Amino acid sequence: MKETEIIDWLLEGDVSIQYQVWRDLLGVEKKQLQNRIPTEGWGQSFLSKRKKNGHWGDHFYQPKWKSTHYTLLDLRNLNLPVGIEAVNDTIECVLQNNIAMDGGIRLGPSTSQFSDVCVNAMFLNYTAYFKTSAIKLYPIVDAILNEKLKDGGFNCMTTRSKAHHSSLHTTLSVLEGLYEFQKLDQDYKTKEIRRAIQSSIEFILQHQLFISDRTGLIINKAFIKLSYPCRWKYDILRAMDFFQYADVPWDLRMQPALNVLKKRQNKNGTWNLNAAHPGQVHFTMEKPGNPSRWNTLRALRVVKHYAQVLK
Repeated sequence: MKETEIIDWLLEGDVSIQYQVWRDLLGVEKKQLQNRIPTEGWGQSFLSKRKKNGHWGDHFYQPKWKSTHYTLLDLRNLNLPVGIEAVNDTIECVLQNNIAMDGGIRLGPSTSQFSDVCVNAMFLNYTAYFKTSAIKLYPIVDAILNEKLKDGGFNCMTTRSKAHHSSLHTTLSVLEGLYEFQKLDQDYKTKEIRRAIQSSIEFILQHQLFISDRTGLIINKAFIKLSYPCRWKYDILRAMDFFQYADVPWDLRMQPALNVLKKRQNKNGTWNLNAAHPGQVHFTMEKPGNPSRWNTLRALRVVKHYAQVLK
């Protein structure tokens, strides 16, 4: 397909895809499209699954992909407009009832002492996006920053097995959360947040996004499979999409990941959904093995952003 045909194909997708295509690929901010996301398509479907107690699934983190936590992350990634009452009410409920002793978000009644830095980071990502009062998020920011490791990144196993080496999964989630919080609040712990963002980016770049700095081999083959929704799991498209979103300057250590993305492109210019993370879901947005509007949109905005940078 020609580029215009790919755009036309993308614009036949869900309204959330349409909105992001216009904004990110065509450079036109169409708020009227964003305002339709809660009332049609995937956005309406997610919102309709909310229960009378204010949660999705059974509670904040159960069952995993159908839970309140991952549903709010899905809604954030749809680019749901800010100010939806159901979303705000649920976030307030979590902030009132799910705070652990370390200031982060507890996953359930049996985890009252320690929180999980991955979940804290994802929670920070979507609550900052939805413009939750920044002061209510300060303890979560503190809990995240307290988990920073000497190698510059983060690992959710620090509170469980005393991990000393950072994880790409956790480090990318922290980057997404801290970056979104920084957009919300420019005053709280600015220097510490900036240092954590810079060191986390460097940690990912040291690994060329998917290559071991010790062996030179692929760390995990799942890192070069293009999945969506990503959940908490790392892959090179999710990382590169964050880099373009945060306007991270081009670095030669990104080139191996960009090469893999280009190889994954179909002859017709689209990208497939390579895999889906197993588990219960509210509904299936796209089927693995087929051309994916989510992956094509995300890959095209990466290519567009860094093509501009490299000119």
